[in-house]
Amino acid sequence: MLAPLLDLVLPAPCAGCAEPGGPLCPGCRARLARLAARRLDPHPAPPGLPPVHACAEYQDPLRQLLLAHKERGVLALAAPLGELLARAVLAALPGRPGAGGPPLLLVPMPSTRHAVRARGHDATRRLARSAARRLRGHGLRCQVAPVLRPARRVADQAGLSAAERRANLHRALTVPPRLHRPLTGRQLLLVDDVVTTGATLAEAARALRAAGAPPLAAATVAAAGRG
Repeated sequence: MLAPLLDLVLPAPCAGCAEPGGPLCPGCRARLARLAARRLDPHPAPPGLPPVHACAEYQDPLRQLLLAHKERGVLALAAPLGELLARAVLAALPGRPGAGGPPLLLVPMPSTRHAVRARGHDATRRLARSAARRLRGHGLRCQVAPVLRPARRVADQAGLSAAERRANLHRALTVPPRLHRPLTGRQLLLVDDVVTTGATLAEAARALRAAGAPPLAAATVAAAGRG
């Protein structure tokens, strides 16, 4: 009951620009509305990386919004950020799946149990679900399929070079055999909040191919570390 009163006295700042009107001020909302998804592969792209589409470079205010959603649990941002992810998915599709075709499965990058506990939520899966709702509003048969699982422990990726990230993630993901059959005949698209070197998405694509379900492409909200 106190929260609405506090908002009147001390309005929350925008998570993107720190101006009044949070968690997403009209100015930042307008900036997001103007973003159009396009091909944004990392350079150099790791072997096996499917085509990547994103809505923008990983820069402020979008960077701040993604961090607020993931690290600070500003869950109200899942809707506008999910809309951006949905745009990237639409741009990545070679053709819009029709109502009578196979359903589209969004496969989110898995978060570690430690990260989920520390943050209090699975940010990538939440964005995937938000994007799926918007895609269904566009008439697409779309579901979220969190089928990727860790196959072994990996080191913290922070500070690693592109080559070190690829080595760190080599065969680090898998799809349990019991989940292979439900993927058969479906169109799969990898989704994440940000792509940096592309090593994680490339490893996820390898794991899906090993399960007999190669992804069509990958879609992210933003792209970082290009060049």
